[in-house]
Amino acid sequence: MTLLAIDGPAGAGKTTLAAKLEAQFAAHSTVRVIHMDDLYDGWDGALGDALSQTLERLSSAHLAGVECTIKIFNWHLMKFDREEVITPTDYLILEGVGAAQAVVRAAGATTYWLDIDTETGLKRVLARDGSHLSLIHI
Repeated sequence: MTLLAIDGPAGAGKTTLAAKLEAQFAAHSTVRVIHMDDLYDGWDGALGDALSQTLERLSSAHLAGVECTIKIFNWHLMKFDREEVITPTDYLILEGVGAAQAVVRAAGATTYWLDIDTETGLKRVLARDGSHLSLIHI
């Protein structure tokens, strides 16, 4: 069982790398990608203790080869509205801001940090999410 975490700022290419790794691994193994956006508790509680606890449960379950149930956040309703059972796979890829937290690194994850200059990152985010950014309350 291999645990990978892809972290870095918005627009750095984390999702793209996760998709490429998923395609490569899926050719010969089972693989699951979990996007951090599904685990955040909205904007205010995104990187709090609850997320760390979820990541610790996911990491431990994956390495033990057992199922783990996680809550999935609905960004339109701004609340967790469903659960998903994560079954054991050969590779588990955690992708998104905060994926490589200390609890994940302590579980022995291979971590990737993608960096990008602020201007390029912002341009990518606006190109990707620009029409939805008005939903953000700053």
